[in-house]
Amino acid sequence: MLTAEQIKSLIKGGEGYNVDFKRRVPSKVKELSEEATGFANASGGYILIGVDNENNIIGANIDNNKRSAIQDTIGEISPTLKCELYPVNIDDKDVWVIDVPSGKDKPYICGGAIFVREGANNQKLRTAEEMRAFFAECSKIFYDAIPCHWFNIDEDIERHNFKSFIEKAHLSGNLPIKQLFENLELYTDKGVVKNAGALFFGKEPQRKFPHAIIRCVRFKGKDKVHIIDDKSFGGPLYEQYQNALSWIESKLEVEYVIEGTGPRKEIWEIPLDVFKEAILNSICHRDLYEEGATVMVEVFDDRVEISNPGGLLPVVAEKFGEKSMSRNPLIFGLFTRMHLVEKVGSGIPRMRRLMNEAGLPEPIFDTKGFFTVTFMKRVKENIGSSNDPLNGQNDTINDTINDTIKGTIKGHEARIIELLNNKTCLSGVQIAENLNLSLSTVMRAIKSLVSQSFIEYRGSKKTGGYYIKDNKKLG
Repeated sequence: MLTAEQIKSLIKGGEGYNVDFKRRVPSKVKELSEEATGFANASGGYILIGVDNENNIIGANIDNNKRSAIQDTIGEISPTLKCELYPVNIDDKDVWVIDVPSGKDKPYICGGAIFVREGANNQKLRTAEEMRAFFAECSKIFYDAIPCHWFNIDEDIERHNFKSFIEKAHLSGNLPIKQLFENLELYTDKGVVKNAGALFFGKEPQRKFPHAIIRCVRFKGKDKVHIIDDKSFGGPLYEQYQNALSWIESKLEVEYVIEGTGPRKEIWEIPLDVFKEAILNSICHRDLYEEGATVMVEVFDDRVEISNPGGLLPVVAEKFGEKSMSRNPLIFGLFTRMHLVEKVGSGIPRMRRLMNEAGLPEPIFDTKGFFTVTFMKRVKENIGSSNDPLNGQNDTINDTINDTIKGTIKGHEARIIELLNNKTCLSGVQIAENLNLSLSTVMRAIKSLVSQSFIEYRGSKKTGGYYIKDNKKLG
């Protein structure tokens, strides 16, 4: 049974992969058995009745009739699933707990349908065949739920990355790491940290998971003959995500549109937000059992391709772009808590919409063996055409940016120039904070800009900062 303090800790963490809140017993009590089925088909969890969506304890009164109704609906789950139902008094208010174990006889069925937890939501599967195919694809054990015996929570946690998670998930910084791991179901029943904990929070998980990296390659031309740049990013998964995005930015060109006295608009070859979706998709859905393959980001003169090992799961293939099912639900749940996932199943439609809004072809998806998405770059000679968002405005592009800068800098280097133009003097740390980039990424870009004589450092080591050189100043 959970204690009052444990429940308070769960509530602070908010709803997620292993916790669901209910203000009261729903009028359709079957909703509770559907939630319980989802937890049982995943890693287990808790349904807390008497807690609202703002993480406030409001309490709930469950009489014998409601209690019987809850027990009856859970009794309809097949095969039989034993869940505990009990109240816990917290500050003179009763919070009722439905404690759902991770089922030993998956898949579990409720009302002729199967539910699986995906982030903070349930995904409904219609047939036992779909579920069997899903679990067969995942070798019946999610890779991110396997015990990671080498991981020491006191020694192997990457503290800066953990702090970023706490901040973006809006969690209390006072919550002990071990307690948070328990709340997030990152421990096995025997108290061993799961692979998801090591991959998401570990200092150098690639030491033990050498394939769990993102490799980024820039090719010259439109084929894979000449490599210009080749970098591999390891570290915690959120750090991989950030570094891959920064690398992509550095390889794309950006132009500016000046509209009257308003602020400049950045027009990228490909909208940057599509890469946020694609990189997250590749991390959450890659088949980590394929130890010989990594996530690949490949940039060509005319396109960008992002691929991950593992094609579509059978249950997703039938409704591609509508249904989502992650091979790594614990990892997906952690990204969801950081508010980096808008809505389950929304990634594919969002990428399509972003490309359409930019006047670019829709992304091309190849789902055989590897899952690959291809984004075509803007064709420069088409700028100003009827279907281009810059129609009629190309004569204003870069009015105040000299041709040397336009042709030389791109990606986050251009963002640093823009930032310094507005704020004049900033340290490397301040630039990183303003652009939400890692300090190492910013310093690499600064080094490049300094070497090209676009910016310079003025003042003492402690109080000085970077300035745009006078002859490069943007108007």
